[in-house]
Amino acid sequence: MTYQRPDLRGRTAFVTGTTRGIGKEIALALAEAGCNVVSTGKTVDDSDTDLEGTIHETAAACEDRGVDAHAIRLDVRDTAAVRAAVDEAIETFGEVDVVVNNASAIQQAAIEDLPADRFDLLTEVNVRGTYLVSRAFLPHLRAIGGGHILTNAPPIRMDRAPGKAAYAWSKLGMTFATLSLAAELDDEPIAANAFWPVTLIETRATRYFGLGDADDWRTPAVVADTVLELLDRDPGTFSGHAVYDEDVLRAAGIEDFGRYNVTAGDPEPKAARMFDPEYERP
Repeated sequence: MTYQRPDLRGRTAFVTGTTRGIGKEIALALAEAGCNVVSTGKTVDDSDTDLEGTIHETAAACEDRGVDAHAIRLDVRDTAAVRAAVDEAIETFGEVDVVVNNASAIQQAAIEDLPADRFDLLTEVNVRGTYLVSRAFLPHLRAIGGGHILTNAPPIRMDRAPGKAAYAWSKLGMTFATLSLAAELDDEPIAANAFWPVTLIETRATRYFGLGDADDWRTPAVVADTVLELLDRDPGTFSGHAVYDEDVLRAAGIEDFGRYNVTAGDPEPKAARMFDPEYERP
C-alpha cells in the first residue's frame, strides 16, 4: 500500500533541529504535505565545518516544495532566545499550530566516563529545550484553539541504563515532560505526544557514533511519515502517547516497510531496544 500523506495546507509547523538528519526530513515532509515551516537550529553557516546543512538551506528546500518557510537561529537551551523565536514565528505566520521538538544531543557513555559538562549538555538540550519550547507555545496554542506538540523521544520502559545513563535520562526526560504536559492539558484540544523509531535511523550521528551499519538503518523518511500521520489525528482525542513509528504507520495501512530500509532486509529493532531491552515487534 502506498502511504497517502495527509493534506496539511494552511497549517504551520515550528521544528527544532532542522539543519540535517531527521529534523530536516521532517521539515521537508511537512512542506510536501502543504504545511508552512519554521526552520530552527544553530547552524547558519557550514562553510567552516564538516557538518553540512543550515537552517536557511532547509527553509529554501521547503519553499521549493511550494510552501512558505522562515529560518530562525535558535539555541533551545536559552530561555530568552526561545521566547524571541516563538514570537518571531507567530509574527511571521500569524498562527503556528504544530510544534516539533526534534533538537537533541547524543553521547553514550558510562557515568564514570562522561564528564559533568557533557551531562549538562545532554540534559539542557534535550530536556530543557523540550520544556522551554513546549511551554513557550502554550499561550498561543490556547489562543488559536488547539494544536499539536510532538517530541522525538522514546516510550518509558526502563529504570536504569548502564553505559548510557546520561543520554537515556535526557531522552526519557523529553518523553516525561511531554506526557506530563498532555495530562495537564487533558481538557484542552492541544495534543502532546512522543514518537520514536523502532530501528536505527541513518544520520550523521549514527555514522559518527558507530551505531550499527547500513543493514541496521532506515532512512529518516520513516520518522517523517510518522509525524505526518500523528498530525492527521484529532488533538482533542489522541494525546498523552509515546508511540513507535512502525505501530503508527501500520495503523495507517503500511505493511511493507522496505521503502524505508537503507539495504534489503528487515533491520533489527535496535532503536527500540536502546530504551526497552525486552522490546519485540508485535
